[in-house]
Amino acid sequence: MDLYDWFQISFLILFYAAFLGRTIQLSSRGIKPFVLGVGKKGFKAVLEFSFLIGLTIWTVELVLIALHLDFHLFPPPLYEDLFDIWLLRWLGVAMIACGFFIFVWALKSFGDSWRVGIDRNNPGRLMTGGAFSCSRNPIFAFIDLYFLGTALIYPNPFFTTFAVLVLLGIHFQILQEERFLAEQYGDDYKAYIGSVRRYF
Repeated sequence: MDLYDWFQISFLILFYAAFLGRTIQLSSRGIKPFVLGVGKKGFKAVLEFSFLIGLTIWTVELVLIALHLDFHLFPPPLYEDLFDIWLLRWLGVAMIACGFFIFVWALKSFGDSWRVGIDRNNPGRLMTGGAFSCSRNPIFAFIDLYFLGTALIYPNPFFTTFAVLVLLGIHFQILQEERFLAEQYGDDYKAYIGSVRRYF
């Protein structure tokens, strides 16, 4: 294992520790943080559930590559590096590190309102402070940075394809949430959109 491998494993552990820790904390207070697919049908429901399946596959492959194990879920050509440019790898490291800072800041800014999916039954208040004063979608921005950064550290067709699919899927999910927030919060959300950008 080299420095990039140790970095990936370390940040993967940190990400899941923060994610699961916050989930357990909210669940212990009687809050249901997972609302993926609730009230949705067809393509929208499939898209939300497919992200969880994709995240699982991506995580497994990240561990397999970081530990230099010979087994993979897909054909070997998908794991051959497209380039070997150290500057781009370090850019990937910086993107993941910055993204993780944004993620932790966003979790803190969310308070008890953090949800995975759109919670139509308990939407809470409109979040505009903390990380949300810099980005309307800080957690989605983190996810984009994490997948793109990984594709630069391990520049093979598997991680590159995943990064592109995640960028497209996240953008589609953001558009869905924006429609919901506009209906839920009206003029307050319109004013917020006017002062804070969608990503950065």
